[in-house]
Amino acid sequence: MLLSLETATVRFGGRAVLDAVDLAVAEHEIVCVLGPSGSGKSTLLRAVAGLQALDAGRVLLDDRDQAQVPAHRRGVGLMFQDHQLFPQRDVGGNVAFGLRMHGANKGEQAVRVRELLELVGLPGAERRAIAALSGGEQQRVALARALAPRPRLLMLDEPLGQLDRSLRERLVVELRELFGELGTTVLAVTHDQGEAFALADRVVVMRDGRIAQSGTPLEVWQHPADEFVARFLGFDNVVDVTVSGETADTPWGKVPVPEGVPQGPGTLLVRPAGVRLVDAAEGLCCTVVARTFRGTHVAVQLQPEDAPRLEAACTLRDAPVPGDQVGVEFDAAETVVLG
Repeated sequence: MLLSLETATVRFGGRAVLDAVDLAVAEHEIVCVLGPSGSGKSTLLRAVAGLQALDAGRVLLDDRDQAQVPAHRRGVGLMFQDHQLFPQRDVGGNVAFGLRMHGANKGEQAVRVRELLELVGLPGAERRAIAALSGGEQQRVALARALAPRPRLLMLDEPLGQLDRSLRERLVVELRELFGELGTTVLAVTHDQGEAFALADRVVVMRDGRIAQSGTPLEVWQHPADEFVARFLGFDNVVDVTVSGETADTPWGKVPVPEGVPQGPGTLLVRPAGVRLVDAAEGLCCTVVARTFRGTHVAVQLQPEDAPRLEAACTLRDAPVPGDQVGVEFDAAETVVLG
């Protein structure tokens, strides 16, 4: 493994903000650490970079313990949310900064800067002032600067957090393609699920300084490890149930579940796509209380009588309006008994 954390622990005021974390990142892998504020994800990044000392455990790069290796000798690149570009230097001067620190001569610097600016979509921008760049352009310059010394590990701290959504969605696709082209090993932290799922080979969800779940984006999305992960991913149709055979007894009545799920008490997630709207005379009777257009679908909030609220997903053409009475049936393929 290129990077390994072994029971990595950081305490602030006696509280473990990083609590015995084990994590491995393979060469050429893109790993996104996802979690709410205070979950420990940025502390993890700083510990790997050498900007935060561990109270216990180890950080290893290429199987070498980094405890006595200062940050500037670890061979990792770090890109922050606010980019931290030097306003007094032009674009070329910013990108070349790390190269100068590594002793590259001016000719080598010029070639590498030109290559990187073309790579990130800013050809010929060497003499442009930082203040004259848009947010997206500054992000590209910061990325080029981080990549310039050819780090064996590139770490990104909320890299797209200050950009508007449409620009974020476009750049995350470009980043994924760029890292694949370069074979870059990436460890990124973000609180944005869409960003993490679009960028990563593997997603690591953190909670209270610990890893709650690790897996491919598809694995985490399809099978959240527990209620915390499910709700963090935006799923609200989560209730305590008792599973018997291929149905679960829930506050919404009997809900079908996939074959082979654990029997007895448990927690059930019904994805919005699994809440099917039917005629009000059929299924579970609900009142439409709200609807929200989400771009690809409409999220419909439904209130059954004497049961928790449900969220359904449907097309704009088929979406009922607030005040309507509808029936609800459930699709077993979109239900998950959480571990």
